[in-house]
Amino acid sequence: MIVYLAVPYSHPDPKIREERFKLVNKKAAELINEGYHVFSPISHSHPIALEGDLPKSWDFWSEYDRAFLKCCEKMFVYKLPGWDVSVGVKGEIEIAEELGIEIIYLEV
Repeated sequence: MIVYLAVPYSHPDPKIREERFKLVNKKAAELINEGYHVFSPISHSHPIALEGDLPKSWDFWSEYDRAFLKCCEKMFVYKLPGWDVSVGVKGEIEIAEELGIEIIYLEV
């Protein structure tokens, strides 16, 4: 089973984006150790976006994330500060609901 790990990412401060990247990597590792096959879009796309000078916005990444969500059976929403106001997390949840994917919320 492949699970999708959603977290807030976009923020005007690059230090906060970097901190979120590190925290989601740690959570992804924990979930992998629990036996899940995790796709973490931030773990995957953050370094690519930096190296390729790609946009950091949901508008740019939404179709990319939709393609990966179609391969997943569950979505974990890691409730880092800002998750409840994140446009990206809200969009990922909407896509997961549209696709009938189970959503599980993880406390920090």
